[in-house]
Amino acid sequence: MNRRQQPPRLAGSGGGSAAWRRDRLAMAVRAAAECGDVWMLGPGAYVAATAGPCETVLRRTTHEYETPPGTFLPVKRADGSGPGPNERAHGHAARMRGLRPKVVAARIGEIAPGAAEFAEGWPVGQDVEVLPRARRVLVDIGARYLFSGDAEALRPLGAGLADAREALIRSWPLPPRVPTPARRCLARQQAAFAGALQAVIDRRRRTGELGNDLLGLMLCPSTQYGLLPDAAIIDSLTGLIVATAETPTRAVGWLLLALARETQAADRIAVEAARTLPGDPHTVTGAHLDGLRYTQAFVREVLRLHPPNWLLARRATTQTRLGGYPVDPGTTVLVCPYTAQRDAHEHPAPDRFSPERWLEAGGSLRVPGVFLPFGTGPRGCEGTAMALAILTLLTAETARRHHLSEPPGPEPSHRVTTFGALTPNDLRLRATPRD
Repeated sequence: MNRRQQPPRLAGSGGGSAAWRRDRLAMAVRAAAECGDVWMLGPGAYVAATAGPCETVLRRTTHEYETPPGTFLPVKRADGSGPGPNERAHGHAARMRGLRPKVVAARIGEIAPGAAEFAEGWPVGQDVEVLPRARRVLVDIGARYLFSGDAEALRPLGAGLADAREALIRSWPLPPRVPTPARRCLARQQAAFAGALQAVIDRRRRTGELGNDLLGLMLCPSTQYGLLPDAAIIDSLTGLIVATAETPTRAVGWLLLALARETQAADRIAVEAARTLPGDPHTVTGAHLDGLRYTQAFVREVLRLHPPNWLLARRATTQTRLGGYPVDPGTTVLVCPYTAQRDAHEHPAPDRFSPERWLEAGGSLRVPGVFLPFGTGPRGCEGTAMALAILTLLTAETARRHHLSEPPGPEPSHRVTTFGALTPNDLRLRATPRD
């Protein structure tokens, strides 16, 4: 490719891979400001920095771009083969029976108790490490939503699976075929979870009591695809049980940190939650969730400024163009929601924390600009509605009961890491009961 046809690179010493490893966020922000919509990180690696190119790549995934291989081993059928394209399409359709916004709203009373338990169980008057607590609660909420009465048996294995994947993400990236200890641990945890889930599936099929949870919906045959093979169900739910904990845990960290720092917003959420939510979380309905309009705007604003999935990798599968530049097959394109959501063309005063930007004058929710924390297009997050419901309720229940604050002293309350995801690692906060 002619060098003049390539996207610009960040000028000066800040443009190398060493600078990228030192401070990815700062380099991404500077490159977006100086290079524009698309910039080149290195040979064969481009970064989509603004809304247009980001949405183009995400919406053209499966057509012009593909996602990198996942961390989980494909679940094999009896003949040794893995789920094919038709089975994956069937699996997606089956999962969405239980993940559409209307279905999530109808089952919100199953999600709300976990959010209330998180807030009620916060040890008051002491500095608490936030992310481990959030992960445990989120795995519990996810297991109940996916497996209902079988959640108690599957939750510990789901938690072990989530922990093993987290350890793999934090380990040094080696080629996928290298059998590192972290990969071997993940394979063991995946096998244990798959075996336990297979036993549950066998029992439900044998008794005919499929259940009304997500697993039960996936066990029902569809008119288009027929009966979904067990391997495809296990393949789907392995990823889902981890997804309910992984990104939402990071999001919870940023949300609780924002409650500690944005005290006026936290007070407003507390008033809204006290006015809107019933005392018994089991009686929460979709109408109650809809009533938490400011809380929902707060959640969206935090995710705009701190998207856990701040960088999404895609690989070009055909010759195409992006931002006016040719893209060769095999080129890696990194989609950057972090800079796209801080683009002043999309969000005026983009660095200012303002949940009000998500509200109309009458208080109804709106979408003022690009919003990509859950991606978009064919590979966008299937569980967006469920995740937003959980995050909104957890934020409301926490603010309703507690004032949060960062530990006193010169030491920071957390450290920001960007490898794998945008995370407030080691975040510690203190809760003081509201009057």
